[in-house]
Amino acid sequence: MANILSARVLCRCAYILLIVLITDAKSNVVFQPSYLVTSGPRLSAFLLGNTSGISLILSSLSLSNASGRLPTPSCSDDLTQWVLTQELVGKTTVRVQLSLNRSLLLCRNNNDTDCCPEPLCVLETLRVSACLGNAPQASLLIQARIYAQVFPTEPVSDNKTVIPNQVYRPLGSCPCDLTVGACDVRCCCDKDCSPEALKLFQGQCLSGPFGGEVSPVPDYLCIAQSAENAPDWFPFLCVISLPENNPFLGLFYEGDTITPKPRPSFQRPVLSAPLPTHIYQQGDPIFTISDQYFTIPQNSLVGQCVNNAPVAFLKNFQAQCVTSLLSCPTGPPLQTTPTELRVQVRDGQGGVVTVDVMDKMAVDLRPFVASPVAEDGRLLCENVTLALDYKFFWKGNGLTNITLTRTLGNVLSASVSLPLTVGLTARYSVVFLNGDALAQPNSGNPGYQVGRPVIGGIVDTLENGTVIQRTPVNLWKPVSSGLCASEGRIVLFGENSTAGCLLPVSLQNLTQCSLLSQNVASLQRALSTATHIARNGDPDVLNLTDWLNISFVELNSNQPVGGGIGICSGIPSHRHIHVRSIVTGVVGGLPQREIQAVEVSDHVSTWKFECGGGDPCLELTGIQTFPVTSSITFTDISINTGPAKTRFQMNFTEYDCDRNDVCWPQLAFPLTRYYTGESYSLSLAKGLILVFFFIAASVLGTPWKQIRQAWRSASL
Repeated sequence: MANILSARVLCRCAYILLIVLITDAKSNVVFQPSYLVTSGPRLSAFLLGNTSGISLILSSLSLSNASGRLPTPSCSDDLTQWVLTQELVGKTTVRVQLSLNRSLLLCRNNNDTDCCPEPLCVLETLRVSACLGNAPQASLLIQARIYAQVFPTEPVSDNKTVIPNQVYRPLGSCPCDLTVGACDVRCCCDKDCSPEALKLFQGQCLSGPFGGEVSPVPDYLCIAQSAENAPDWFPFLCVISLPENNPFLGLFYEGDTITPKPRPSFQRPVLSAPLPTHIYQQGDPIFTISDQYFTIPQNSLVGQCVNNAPVAFLKNFQAQCVTSLLSCPTGPPLQTTPTELRVQVRDGQGGVVTVDVMDKMAVDLRPFVASPVAEDGRLLCENVTLALDYKFFWKGNGLTNITLTRTLGNVLSASVSLPLTVGLTARYSVVFLNGDALAQPNSGNPGYQVGRPVIGGIVDTLENGTVIQRTPVNLWKPVSSGLCASEGRIVLFGENSTAGCLLPVSLQNLTQCSLLSQNVASLQRALSTATHIARNGDPDVLNLTDWLNISFVELNSNQPVGGGIGICSGIPSHRHIHVRSIVTGVVGGLPQREIQAVEVSDHVSTWKFECGGGDPCLELTGIQTFPVTSSITFTDISINTGPAKTRFQMNFTEYDCDRNDVCWPQLAFPLTRYYTGESYSLSLAKGLILVFFFIAASVLGTPWKQIRQAWRSASL
């Protein structure tokens, strides 16, 4: 019976405990945070726990006059100037938001209603109660202290911050006053702090200049320590300075205007209008006569091609733009006209220069077309702009001339029947050259430098006298399929080289050997038309002594040129140039070379038309290619101005002072007048001292001792 009663008691206790736990679980809600202080018109908090059936009540509070305490929480709604909203952000989380439903503008006159009559616009205490039915479960206290918004009467330009000059005016009488219209804790000089608030931290005010008080005297000043506790060395090392020279003054900026830096953005930047300058400096953009940027296609940092990129002064570059040619281009930059390219550009000196356009046709399209295609079914695009090469001639801070070489070519593009794309690589370059457009770069100063072009010339007789017109010295240059190009390869000083190409000749040409020989000789002469060669790398076109006549070796005219059907002998297929030079001196560690003589000779060969199969050649229209070559050789002439070597110098080279580090014949060189390392009297004195030590060592040494002993024994 007792066991039954005990079981009943336990069941009732468990039932009561379960009811209590369920009741606590229903009312287990809390605000986070539970207390807020706000100085703005918006705030938010979170209600955590089982929020089912929970309602939020907002009320305005005031202190009781009798007890000075806040009233107890209640679930009675009150009319306030705040708007309460709630948002469920989780199963057990509710975001509570309050926003002020009034204007914070300061009233300008007494007739305004929706405004703040005083700078302290809102000063009240709020309570948000979480109620389950009529029973409050949790509460959130809010202290609102909001000041009116004051806007500047004058428009603010560029959002710049002006910092006053510290030499004439301090940055502020209270540097620790960081919040406008609010009391900063521990800032005793803050004008916004009420006397009641100052009493809370009056003993904990910020020290030093940041607290608005006089900073303590630094230890290194002479007035910092008294005579009793100062060390003995302190008067010698202390600093004599006024107390007003506070080291914290260096933490402030002097008077300046700070412009905010632009932040990175993914939006497309808006380019401002260009500002033309009177003179050009390195890196400045070049302007046209209409005050627009002078632009040509260039490569960007990511490798893409920008068609309208400005050209910078004294900035050379090379760019390649790859385009998939689906059809023939109709506009720039692949389809241009000379009129469009003859742009008038400001020269930077108050004048205007016009771009001088020169056209040339590209024979070899391989540098421009990625994959040549067959002509069947393709569209032929004529006069496509393949390259634009600009040369800007500058002097000082301006431009003197601009030349443009436009390379054109006929390119096959895609068609409807053959929609394959054609990769076209257009090339663009800009080079800035110092001087006038008529001036040409030198090959050294004064002598030739290895790797520079050899300067040739042609005599031109004018009214004022004889002038040498510069012209390059060229070798043959092959193009597509090894055929000869219209322009040769420039000869570089000191570099021996041989070049050649193929010349197409028909069987009909081989029946007229004399005419063929004359035509080949004309081609060899047209390759390099120079009749004079500059002695040095910086010749004067008006001074004929700076130029040498080229010596041409004539061929034997009596040599037969025929040899049968399809065979011609005596064809001048090879031209050789022999240049002799000497070293005249050294400037800056570089040897200066001067050309002494130039000889040009032709070498003949026999051309035979190969018909194949051993049958006689009957088709006169057949064509076969024959090689034509050219070469150049540089020879240094050694100059020996010294006397001839003796037989002793030839046989006993170990005694030659020019070949060995040890030179016995010059052992007494410091005692001669030619030694300039120190004064003659000092070197003579040192030499005599050495002689004295040598004599002393000889007298006191072992050989002299033996001589004395032998002398004594002989006398005895």
